[in-house]
Amino acid sequence: MLITDDFLPVPVPESLSATYLVPTVGLPSVTARTAVRGLAGRLAEPVYGLARQMLDSPLMSVDIQPVGEFPELPPDLLTAFGASEAQLDRLAAATHLVVVQAEYRPGWPPAHEWAARAVAAAVAEAVNGDVVDVFGLQFLDPAAALRSLPDAEGRVRLVDWVLVPYSSDAEGLWFTTKGLRRFGLLELQTQGVPDHLTRAWGAVMTGAARRLLRDWTDGLAGEEVPAFVQLPVLATVTGHDIAVAYGNPEQHGATAPVLLRLELDPATDPDADSFLSLHPPAGHAGPAGRYFATACATLFSGIQPDVRYARSGDAMSRAIATARAGLDDIRARFRAGRLPPETQLVVKYGLPGDDGPEYVWAGVTTWDAPDRIVGASASDANTDPTVRIGSPVVVEVADIVDWAVLGGGGVVEGGWTQAVLDAGHPPTP
Repeated sequence: MLITDDFLPVPVPESLSATYLVPTVGLPSVTARTAVRGLAGRLAEPVYGLARQMLDSPLMSVDIQPVGEFPELPPDLLTAFGASEAQLDRLAAATHLVVVQAEYRPGWPPAHEWAARAVAAAVAEAVNGDVVDVFGLQFLDPAAALRSLPDAEGRVRLVDWVLVPYSSDAEGLWFTTKGLRRFGLLELQTQGVPDHLTRAWGAVMTGAARRLLRDWTDGLAGEEVPAFVQLPVLATVTGHDIAVAYGNPEQHGATAPVLLRLELDPATDPDADSFLSLHPPAGHAGPAGRYFATACATLFSGIQPDVRYARSGDAMSRAIATARAGLDDIRARFRAGRLPPETQLVVKYGLPGDDGPEYVWAGVTTWDAPDRIVGASASDANTDPTVRIGSPVVVEVADIVDWAVLGGGGVVEGGWTQAVLDAGHPPTP
């Protein structure tokens, strides 16, 4: 095996397995084969044929067990990964579990996952029940489980298979993926991420997972399963990677790529997981958090600093008026947690300068007081050396000229002043 400074050898497991549960009250009224036949014409190939073939092979088992014979699923973790009270109540009331398990070699397609999820969803749909993904500790309603499977063109959304949980410590946020081990790849992690990048870095991690998963499956394309796959030490992540991972390839835009350095972080505890850690490239000056903030600003480049100011009555003035008119509503939605999932609220405000205000963007951390926002700068200011990417800022609402909700593909809502600039109508200095 050739080992170089440009590639990182990552071990490949001999086989992979998937386990899905369907809780029932009493014995199920349908067999797995009958349930799967009900998906004919609704489930795209090759998944439909794959599910039927694996049902008839030693690679899959479907067993019915009393609830007490299966290891208890932790309710707190199920809740943390999105379980509702109604779903937990149905699990608590169940007397039996339909246990669907499948095994397959590493590579693409991940036949064990696709087939096991399809069979479990078919059974759950037939008995009007839930699907429990044991690996992800997630409840799935049957329709959502079926939607997560490949469409007629073989496309899947990675966010339906890989989660990005995070926690906080003294160094910042610790992000990990949960789902790459379905495909045999080690999970990713990043430590020391600034708090205001909660949603943005989750999207970057998802895009990085998509890029590395492609490299991983390319390395497994041969007839024999190798002992190692060589992954590039410098992983390139683009807006396209993020958009495709979220199922929106048409929204990716032409953003510049960013580089992340891959490092193997083996577990010291035999019961713990090893990780692939994402770091700034070697030679990066300054704290890692600043690089992560710069990476987010690059990948979500629908917002940029602006040192120009608007004349009364021009397109920019109308854009500012539109943005300011929506401040009360966007504050209420932000505080109520009603912004779209995986998005970040940012605001644009003015800093005084000799040639007029310089307008910079900041990610919103808290907005408790109606007249003041606490956040973190999304760009370096020219006029104020203390305002740097990732630095904490306090923004007076009276100084705000625009706001935007950023998602994986760029601006989801708002950004009226940027739209004016992008349309070629910059205000006259």
